[in-house]
Amino acid sequence: MPIDNDLLLVLRSAELAPVEPDLGQKLTRAFLTQLLETGHLPGRIVCMGTAIFLTTDGSPVLDLLEKFVAAGTQIASCGTCLDYYGRREKLRVGAVGNMKDTAEAMATFPRVMNF
Repeated sequence: MPIDNDLLLVLRSAELAPVEPDLGQKLTRAFLTQLLETGHLPGRIVCMGTAIFLTTDGSPVLDLLEKFVAAGTQIASCGTCLDYYGRREKLRVGAVGNMKDTAEAMATFPRVMNF
């Protein structure tokens, strides 16, 4: 699958929409599945806030995120957020990121999707 190096996906929550958690998880899974199926994969995915739970132990979408990485998408989880939630040692996909890299990416990627 081709990587769209002009596209940055910023995930700020483990749930795609402010709804009941189980519905939010279903929406997140459906969105990531459909994004994979479009074949237009983002060059980078940044997870911050509760979205770091998507990249750590117990994630309901870990299998999908591993497919993004295997295809060439970079994934970074906010180090401050990982520390705040005590999840740094539980990171399973991607790398630990920082706000400097996130701000730089948001300022320089031509297209940014936020959820």
